[in-house]
Amino acid sequence: MFEPVQLRTFLAVAQTLSFTQAAHRLGLRQSTVSQHVRKLETTAGRRLFTRDTHGVELTEDGEAMLGFARTILAANERATSFFAGTRLRGRLRFGASEDFVLTRLPEVLEGFRRDHPEVDLELTVELSGTLHELLAAGRLDLVLAKRRPEASHGRLVWRDRLVWVGAERLRLDPQRPVPLVVFPPPALTRARALEALEHAGREWRIVCTSGSLNGLIAATRASLGVMAHTRGMIPPGLVQISPRAGLPELGDVDFALLHGERDRAARGPAEALADAVLAGGVRLQLP
Repeated sequence: MFEPVQLRTFLAVAQTLSFTQAAHRLGLRQSTVSQHVRKLETTAGRRLFTRDTHGVELTEDGEAMLGFARTILAANERATSFFAGTRLRGRLRFGASEDFVLTRLPEVLEGFRRDHPEVDLELTVELSGTLHELLAAGRLDLVLAKRRPEASHGRLVWRDRLVWVGAERLRLDPQRPVPLVVFPPPALTRARALEALEHAGREWRIVCTSGSLNGLIAATRASLGVMAHTRGMIPPGLVQISPRAGLPELGDVDFALLHGERDRAARGPAEALADAVLAGGVRLQLP
């Protein structure tokens, strides 16, 4: 009933919330992306997206289609792999940013391991900046990490907004420096937070630094301060700080897949895992 090519296009639009970005990721014209979505909506008999001058949003039926699309595409991939009679082998060094510690990334990796049991998967969890450095040094084959929206390298998985988060009971004194809970350099969220506060002329002080996301979450839950975090992955126990607090906007952030170039033997496994991440991208965000 549902065409895989249309479902892949739908997922790309749902994850990037942009027909332009989806077209860039898929290597298609924007008109083709729109056509695929229209045909899928016709088949489903429902509107999957709302579109206006401000952007693209999923409808309730679009949210429901996400789960069906992932299931159908995963089953299609397993069937194709089975009947093609080819099995991927080799070592794959995969790096994921600290942001995914509390998400459903393990489910994506578990599915990959189940479908490709002869691939030796090595996982490295680090700050996005560190992962970019390791990839450039040839020490990783595939990386899922943050990048600035103006960057063009890699394959966009989804775009999110950076927001200020803190404990629900936290109250900020506008007359005192903003207490910050941050990753150490070269963390993108740290740099963005400091840039925004400096640009707004708002004083700040760092009350906690940790290379562990769990460490930052613990400090923030304890009301030591606020942290910059992606809106779609706000950890349990924390809430978005109200605009009434007067903190500056932090802007958008991209999550992208980047491939290494030094290990040709890893290209097949890296492509397969990249496809799995792209198909399940929305699942990596917290509910």
